[in-house]
Amino acid sequence: MPTIIFEKYQATGNDFILIDNRQKIFPNQLDLIPRLCDRKFGIGSDGLILIQEHPECDFEMVFYNPDTSQSLCGNGSRCAVKFARELGMIRDTCRFMAYDGIHEASIDEAGIVKLRMQNVQNVRSLEDGMLVDTGSPHLIRYVQDIEAVDVAGRGREIRYSDPFKKGGVNINFVEVQGDQSIFVRTYERGVENETLSCGTGVTAAAIACGLRSMASPVQIKTKGGKLEVAFNENTDQTFTDVYLIGPAQHVFSGKVDLATV
Repeated sequence: MPTIIFEKYQATGNDFILIDNRQKIFPNQLDLIPRLCDRKFGIGSDGLILIQEHPECDFEMVFYNPDTSQSLCGNGSRCAVKFARELGMIRDTCRFMAYDGIHEASIDEAGIVKLRMQNVQNVRSLEDGMLVDTGSPHLIRYVQDIEAVDVAGRGREIRYSDPFKKGGVNINFVEVQGDQSIFVRTYERGVENETLSCGTGVTAAAIACGLRSMASPVQIKTKGGKLEVAFNENTDQTFTDVYLIGPAQHVFSGKVDLATV
């Protein structure tokens, strides 16, 4: 097993291990991922991201949840864009391949990453919420006192209930705090706990609020910081030009001997 260099990034408190895998240094061994993401015996993170070459795009982002499942990760994508720039793969704009297809992104002078999400068409109203697919499935639940919500407990109960047990779902608890502002807390499948922020989750929450006549852009508060989601709502209740906007920061660099993890 090799010793590899890794980078730790965070985006509004959602933290990730990022590895430059252009030379295919990371072993094809999925059981390493939960061990590296473990906060007691590993590096600790909400997921692991490999940056790789791609024949048609500036790079490919390969994302794994701590349980080795895969999906789009919005906050992880913004970290990947920042890391790709540090590697010299891009400048201030890029196109990259992710789990759900090609994305575009840009970085401004303040280091804010503007990530173009896929168009949103799969929105389904349920008796107790709204199901929105933004590259990962999210169930939106509106609450009155978001600080009092047991996100881990209630989220786990819903995620493992009969309708969602097989494929899993992320649960977003949303409190409307103004005409264009919301507070979002998320239980993430794959992490199986509350995270400080979830990019696809806040995007789904903003889309759900758009269907309730909230205008774009939506200002979003999370436990890890502030984000913004902009979109165009069409007459058929689909959404185009969807952007997740917020910071992504390098935390530290390190080396890990994979044989000891």
